[in-house]
Amino acid sequence: MQTFEEYLISNLPEAPSFHPVFDEALKAMLVAGGKRFRPRLLLAVVDAYVPLQREGAFPVAMALEMLHTYSLVHDDLPVMDDADLRRGEPTLHKRYDEVTAVLVGDALNTHAFYMIADAPLHNDVKIALIQELAYNGGIGGMVLGQAIDCFFEGEKLSPEQIDFLHEYKTGKLIAASLKMGAIIAGLDDETQRDLFDFGLDLGLLFQIQDDIIDATQSCETAGKTTGNDEDKNSYINHFGLEGSRERADALAEKLEKRMETFDGPLRENLNRLLEKYLHRHKIP
Repeated sequence: MQTFEEYLISNLPEAPSFHPVFDEALKAMLVAGGKRFRPRLLLAVVDAYVPLQREGAFPVAMALEMLHTYSLVHDDLPVMDDADLRRGEPTLHKRYDEVTAVLVGDALNTHAFYMIADAPLHNDVKIALIQELAYNGGIGGMVLGQAIDCFFEGEKLSPEQIDFLHEYKTGKLIAASLKMGAIIAGLDDETQRDLFDFGLDLGLLFQIQDDIIDATQSCETAGKTTGNDEDKNSYINHFGLEGSRERADALAEKLEKRMETFDGPLRENLNRLLEKYLHRHKIP
């Protein structure tokens, strides 16, 4: 069966014009790689219940990757994190210029919804998917989290506020990835909610792990700018390295227990996908 990566490379967005670099810049961060974690979560759910729908779900999986990539492009801008490196490559504002980076992010964001609208799925399913991604990638999730992160830079939030920030900035899109897979698979509302809640905890774990990576790994090892969170409301800055590792351990254990309650095929798919991620904070 055609792999998602092959599909992505074969269906990169195109913006042909007399602009000298925009079309190249539009593709640059997508072809640079990445874990493809959110698409893989969606496809793990689809594969568990409706494997024949896998290729029909590829455009939706790509939409998730495009929206996530747009968020990274904007997150790296000088007005936000001012990062030099992403996915082992120079960030777009360094490679091209700030205006190009902003507009590439805008284009990836909007084109994500075109990908879903054009997917070979029932219109009712596509509407539900667009609703889920728009809300959790926007004011109901990632964008709100980013707004809080930027506004309160340099101010210390409470532990509850820290969790809220990162649940929105990171957790909601990961949770939506699982729920969107469940929507494609036609799963009932309760199962969709269970997967969404599982994804929120998974998102918090990922954020804690990313904060640990930022504090402990070089730019070359991480493939992105690290040591850049001095004024951020990161878990490291609030709970220290050991405290953050303890919180990550507790979340990983909770997620492993919750996975045991899922149906066999879903449990197997998620175990296979998450086995190298749940405890990555323990890697020296």
